[in-house]
This record gives sequence, C-alpha cells and structure tokens, in this order.
Amino acid sequence: MQNRKGNGLAIALIVIGAVMLLGVLPQLIHGVFGILFPVLLVALGYYGIKSGRKIIGWIVLFIGVMALISKLSWIIGPLLGVALVVWGISVLKGRSGRTY
Repeated sequence: MQNRKGNGLAIALIVIGAVMLLGVLPQLIHGVFGILFPVLLVALGYYGIKSGRKIIGWIVLFIGVMALISKLSWIIGPLLGVALVVWGISVLKGRSGRTY
C-alpha cells in the first residue's frame, strides 16, 4: 500500500459512502436540519427585533420557538417530570420544618 498525502479525500468519500449504504445518513441529515431550521428562525427573529422590524421579528421568533419546542419535546417532557418530582419533595421537606 502506497502512502500518499492526498488520501484524506479518498478516506472521507469511503466513509460517507459506507454510511450512505448503511442507511444512517438520511436520518442524521434529517435530525440536524430538523433542529437547525427552527434555530435559524429564532436567530432571524431576534435579528429582526434588534434591527427595528419588531412585528415581523416577534412573529418569526415565535414560530421558531414553537417549532423548537415541538422538536425538543422528547427531552422537555421528562425534564419537566423530574422538575415536578424535585419540587414536590422540596415542598414536603419544607412543610415539616414550619411551625405556626
């Protein structure tokens, strides 16, 4: 096997081709762009608000935040559940220490 300096491109093409054959690349691209688009909307909305176009900026920002919440609901739900459990435990512990 010859050792050349230009093998980086060949190796990258082989890896990309293997990933495509395994069927992983479409899900990976879909996941990245599924999150990237709402983040882009949030950034554009923020830019619109800062540049003086407040109404359209708030509308784009709202749409981006709603889309981002829907994309991240798989993690927001369990985090909300954990937060409620911790809050409930702290309320129970705090109640026993109070004397009226």
